[in-house]
Amino acid sequence: MVDILHQVGVRSTPDKVYGALTTIEGLEGWWTTNTTGDTDVGGVIAFRFGPGGFDMEVVESDRDKHVLWKVVDGPAEWIGTTIDWELRQDGDWTRVLFRHLGWREPVEFMHHCSTKWALYLMSLKGLIETGKGAPDPHDVKIDSWN
Repeated sequence: MVDILHQVGVRSTPDKVYGALTTIEGLEGWWTTNTTGDTDVGGVIAFRFGPGGFDMEVVESDRDKHVLWKVVDGPAEWIGTTIDWELRQDGDWTRVLFRHLGWREPVEFMHHCSTKWALYLMSLKGLIETGKGAPDPHDVKIDSWN
């Protein structure tokens, strides 16, 4: 198994970052404007993009500290993987430790996804720090997979 790992600092409180990860409005502000579903533990969130999408079951949600999703539908490479968000207060900053865990092998699509996750983490940072994210379809396009 292989994983995608990123870290970004956001000049804000963990509460604001947590809100952007656990509300439809927050998720629409930085990841994709086409987001629907139930953000409570046990619920499923549907994220849709131009070329497709993902359904994530909310597995854990520890206010201002941790969020964990399991991919239940989407590309075959994503099914069964988990998206893990750890939030840590660091002075005036919140450190976001991001993990996309459980890839079976480092296929070419994983390289694409790693770059896109980094861009979306910067979108999350922008949304919280400036009020403007860059969610799909307004994100940076990097290749034919978008």
